[in-house]
Amino acid sequence: MDLQQVKQRFGIIGNSAKLNYALQTAMRVAPTELTVYIQGESGSGKESFSKIIHHLSPRKHGPFIAINCGALPEGTINSELFGHDKGAFTGAVDNRKGYFEAANGGTVFLDEVGELPLETQSRLLRVLENGEFIRVGSSKVQKTDVRIITATNRDLIIEVERNKFREDLYYRLSTLPIAVPPLRERPGDVVLLFQKFAFDASEKYRQEAFELTLDGEKILQNYRWPGNIRQLKNIAEQIAILEQGLRIDAEIIRKYLPARAENNLPAIFKETSKESEVSERDIFYKVLIDLKKDVSELRKVVFGMVESNEVSEEFVESNRTSMPRMLSSGNKGAETNNYSPVQTTHQDDVYDHVEVEDQDAVGENEVLSLEAKEEELIRKALLKNNGRRKRAAQELGISERTLYRKIKQYEIEN
Repeated sequence: MDLQQVKQRFGIIGNSAKLNYALQTAMRVAPTELTVYIQGESGSGKESFSKIIHHLSPRKHGPFIAINCGALPEGTINSELFGHDKGAFTGAVDNRKGYFEAANGGTVFLDEVGELPLETQSRLLRVLENGEFIRVGSSKVQKTDVRIITATNRDLIIEVERNKFREDLYYRLSTLPIAVPPLRERPGDVVLLFQKFAFDASEKYRQEAFELTLDGEKILQNYRWPGNIRQLKNIAEQIAILEQGLRIDAEIIRKYLPARAENNLPAIFKETSKESEVSERDIFYKVLIDLKKDVSELRKVVFGMVESNEVSEEFVESNRTSMPRMLSSGNKGAETNNYSPVQTTHQDDVYDHVEVEDQDAVGENEVLSLEAKEEELIRKALLKNNGRRKRAAQELGISERTLYRKIKQYEIEN
């Protein structure tokens, strides 16, 4: 049986190189008794490969049992796989065969084998090595002749490093690995699969057939398909049933795709609900930082002059109101920065003869200074960008709406 015959028999659609290589590997290993490890993402069609291997093997007339290990309750998983004797636990009212005993002479497919608990992994290793198992609640060793095929969407090497999976079992299972490619690595097959699923749904529910446009094909090929073939089939059936038009384009398909990912590129999302609030805060911080730098520089200069007795009487007399405030602030800053300024007699004279102005008046001046600095920044940004408000707003880090309001507030003409 050649590749095309296998595809036709098992309903495999696609011609990508990775898919063909995986199928050819499955066909070559099928006649052997090797344990096969199928790796691929959820929904990529791993179970189809296990069926191909079974039906092309000498065991094709024996039973084939597919088991989702992740769906088995941890408390009864050993009973499900290996069986139990009567009275082994509460509710065990009779002897029961497990899957490995029931599949004697055939194939057992363990999907999501990485979900098995460590105790069950030890039992599975014994089946792989010797074909032996023990029922739960029994001490009698029994034999079984099964071929085991496993699959997982996890990286078992990482699970081994995390002590979640037995290393010896991993090497025993991965005798011959087969990598099933995800749908995003088969962009040429996506359109064929979509048309097949949509046609089947139209036939089943007696809907009119439709035509897929070029832009519709493009959006299907560019989407990442995290759910792989299962997700593609669901969307194709939804469109076939719900859409009444004869042409399916990108706009229609986009309605059925999750909003966050329509292509292979990572999406960037920006919070816009608080844009105005954030912009106001940003410009306020810019103004405040600039003022703080100016005041700090002035404090350093004046405080240095006072320390070195370079301040003249004329300077003190002409700056009675501001000198004490700068000196006191300078002393606080010096303490913060581990300085040890020496107080001189001249400094004491300054403090003795200068009266401090009312705090509220100075506070009002500071607010006015902030507004003046804000207006100055806006004027400079507009001048630099030749009156282009959009670019000026981008440089200031604010929205155009905020900039328009500030221009109106300060009566700035472009």
